[in-house]
Amino acid sequence: MKKVNIIYWIFTILLVASMLFSAIGGFMPTPEGTAMMKHIGFGPHVLPLLSVLKILGSIALLVPGFARLKEWAYAGFTFDLLGAVYSFIAVGDPVVMWAPILLGFVFIAMSYIYWHKKLKLKASQSLR
Repeated sequence: MKKVNIIYWIFTILLVASMLFSAIGGFMPTPEGTAMMKHIGFGPHVLPLLSVLKILGSIALLVPGFARLKEWAYAGFTFDLLGAVYSFIAVGDPVVMWAPILLGFVFIAMSYIYWHKKLKLKASQSLR
């Protein structure tokens, strides 16, 4: 159980940190960030919405309980990253521009997988 817990928290903290880092950028837009959003076809009005949703999703992952809300947070983060990758590909950007986003998918997948492993271990221990 301890190993599962450690792996879960490592990837969950990496996921939450990356989402919060990008959320901060949405609240304090830079000329570069605004130009990038324009380049991939989004106006600056999208950034505050995505930032709020990333913060809410991060809170959902960190607060104990609320399994359904956590599922929605994982799904929302996945959709966010899929949309970002698709947008970069759609405007013809090279892989170097969007490849770092793939690391976010690793964080999501590992956190999600180990969250479910934690739930299964907890359920099996409560049956004893």
